[in-house]
Amino acid sequence: MSEQPDRGPLPVWPLRAPGLLIAAGPHAIPISTAVRAGDRRLILGLARRRETLERLRENPRAAFAMLAEGIAFTAYGQAIVVRDKLEDMPNLSAVELRVERVQDHLADGRTEMLDQARWRWVDDRAREADATVVAEIEALARGRAGGS
Repeated sequence: MSEQPDRGPLPVWPLRAPGLLIAAGPHAIPISTAVRAGDRRLILGLARRRETLERLRENPRAAFAMLAEGIAFTAYGQAIVVRDKLEDMPNLSAVELRVERVQDHLADGRTEMLDQARWRWVDDRAREADATVVAEIEALARGRAGGS
């Protein structure tokens, strides 16, 4: 793959690896709930109070960037809300990025990613809630997997 966007599949990344959701507007936001849902789809949880969610509803063009061990990519596409309220966490929405192109930032072989950003919840309730969110997003990804 070259630095130019291509039509290859999404790479596989470690569950809970942090990435960035980039929507039209002033800034990107960190996301730790992204789950690969197929070669051309990913699903993530996003707080319903976030400005980013409103911006995505107005302009669905978005990108998701991931830096983790062995991978560095940006996926570009259209983001749509697939569940307005998660069943177990109604303050979150599930957003699907339908990937149109993937850019591999390691394609030229000059660099490699040695690790992903390390982080953790310092609040026990947040850690437990996060596990619930990721489980529901994984279930959504499995239920809709099979599409591209």
